[in-house]
Amino acid sequence: MPVDAISLEVFRNLFASVAEEMGVTLQRASFSPNIRERLDFSCAVFDKNARMVAQAAHIPVHLGSMPASVEFAIRSFEQLNQGDLIVLNDPYRGGTHLPDITMVSPVFDADGIAFYVASRAHHADVGGMSPGSLPLSTELYQEGLIIPPVLLRLSGWINDGVFQMIVANTRNPQERTGDIEAQMAAHRVGEQRMRDLLVDHSPPIVHEHAQALMAYSQKLTEDIIAHIPDGTYTFSDALEGDGQSEFDIPIQATITVDGSAMTVDFSGSASQVLGNVNAVEAIVRSATWYCVRLLADDDIPVNHGCFAPVTVTTPVGSVVNPYFPAAVSVGNTETSQRVVDVVLGALALALPDRIPAASQGSMNNVTIGGWYKGRQFVYYETIGGGHGGGPASDGLSGRQSHMTNTMNTPVESLEMAYPLRVWRYGLRKDSGGAGRHPGGEGIIREYEFLSEATVTLNTERRVKAPYGLADGESGKVGINTLVRNGRKEKLSGKHTTHVQPGDRLIIETPGGGGWG
Repeated sequence: MPVDAISLEVFRNLFASVAEEMGVTLQRASFSPNIRERLDFSCAVFDKNARMVAQAAHIPVHLGSMPASVEFAIRSFEQLNQGDLIVLNDPYRGGTHLPDITMVSPVFDADGIAFYVASRAHHADVGGMSPGSLPLSTELYQEGLIIPPVLLRLSGWINDGVFQMIVANTRNPQERTGDIEAQMAAHRVGEQRMRDLLVDHSPPIVHEHAQALMAYSQKLTEDIIAHIPDGTYTFSDALEGDGQSEFDIPIQATITVDGSAMTVDFSGSASQVLGNVNAVEAIVRSATWYCVRLLADDDIPVNHGCFAPVTVTTPVGSVVNPYFPAAVSVGNTETSQRVVDVVLGALALALPDRIPAASQGSMNNVTIGGWYKGRQFVYYETIGGGHGGGPASDGLSGRQSHMTNTMNTPVESLEMAYPLRVWRYGLRKDSGGAGRHPGGEGIIREYEFLSEATVTLNTERRVKAPYGLADGESGKVGINTLVRNGRKEKLSGKHTTHVQPGDRLIIETPGGGGWG
């Protein structure tokens, strides 16, 4: 069967459908609102050399980081058998942060391992010093259970010791049990669908189309880069502190375009910091590749070929490539967003008529945990905000932006599952930056606590506003407020505290920058 435009499109959708069906299985079988409602997971198919063949349209921050996990996973074992499944979450072995648990399992044909299927899901708690496993930490050990690549399933049989070790290190073991089993169920579906694909179309044809898809994506990405004027473009921005103190933490990107190749160098970024905003290299690569893919006019298949023309370099020992065991719990969520801001800022110098102003620049992480009616609970949410206005349109309001693609937790689901009441949830008026195309508006979300709890906030753009472009104005910074006994207390961007029944938390997220 020759590879042509029609067969390539057919196989593109066949591979993607495997990842999509894995995702549907994981969502429907999961226990936690974080996976079931917010869809905080990704699924993908890889070839035998750990090159991504297809990814479902899930979480952008997983785009370039999951391949590193798959590579570390398969390198850790000399031999894998039918029915084996590897689990890991170590950020220094291809992970992002500890709540993101990755699973990898092989798919065999007559000649041995033909493909791998992989999934990554954000589990609401994996231990650590505060509920939700996104603490204001100073080293990785404080953030939760570290899982190196280990077999969770051997030849189809559950490794009960590993399973129980993971569950025992969480604050909600019943929920973790359900979510881990749901993730394994997704793998059984993915493995079976890939086996069916190999049987229906024969291994040589499936492999040939996998290679052709990667070559196709690489050619499309090279064409995108070739339309950027050759040159060197530098932009910098800063994080607002590391959870230990508030100070500027610069991140700088220098983009060099030479024909159809691009190099993005993060030299000039700050040294690694004590707190939790350090981002491992896989996250920085993922955020950079995402920015390049945004330039496509048409939908490029997400696979290894997208990454090949773009080289990312990060200085070792910096906030964008720290030494183990530096704290990294929100490098995945907050630093990834700032990497996007600096890469797009540099691209705006080359393509001023293509790049929008800065979006909200934060995932506005809220984690709440405690005891209620004899059981322990952990709630995790990222809250949307304003998109930046662009050359052709206004910014969207009240939406997740850039490196996160999650849904919200519906109020009804939230109030049913947790001792929380939501008093307000709506757009934050006049928070977008003014311009010919104004930035989108942020969100106001107000919670009342119905029990004692520990609250941890990891947010950004509370000091430095999302920038405007082409003389557009900046969006408004976000505001975190705690109401105790009727008194309002303004909280810093990264904060942890204990609350009592009747206290209220008000999160006002940033608006997007204006354009023009």
